[in-house]
Amino acid sequence: MTLRSRPLRLFLLVAPLALLAAACGDDDDDTSTATTAAGGAETTATTASSETTTTAAASGGGVAVDVADSGLGSILVSEGRTLYLFMPDDGGPSTCVDACADTWPALVTEGAPEAGDGVDAALATAPRADGTEQVTAEGWPLYFFSGDAAAGDVNGQGIGGVWYVVAPDGTAIDTD
Repeated sequence: MTLRSRPLRLFLLVAPLALLAAACGDDDDDTSTATTAAGGAETTATTASSETTTTAAASGGGVAVDVADSGLGSILVSEGRTLYLFMPDDGGPSTCVDACADTWPALVTEGAPEAGDGVDAALATAPRADGTEQVTAEGWPLYFFSGDAAAGDVNGQGIGGVWYVVAPDGTAIDTD
């Protein structure tokens, strides 16, 4: 074997393993069924799509949604990070998928979301195609913005005229 053929052989060995690993993380075609709680009532929903999710997951229970002060007034946050809603969701299931979900990671939970002091919005969850549960406020799926570097940043406010910081009552804070 020559030295020139070694890199090629290594590539031919590693490339299929990399493709296999990438495929194992993709559940695009799965159908998921989940039960969500809203106002004491339980609803079961089934969903299927080719959605990918970048998430901020809580381990072992529901994530906390709190109120914080910002330059926009009182806003919803989780773990100190600003929460946003996406107008095309129109208060329904998440429509932010693929590259969108890379920039706008969904707030997901493994249990019922917990409302902190001052949160007036009804919090619940909605199933995502990847089997996770996305936290909602008044039916609006909640997201983080990858462009927010520190707690209290609101850099995603008004982007594209469709992304807005969420007020404690679950409505969009529209500064346009």
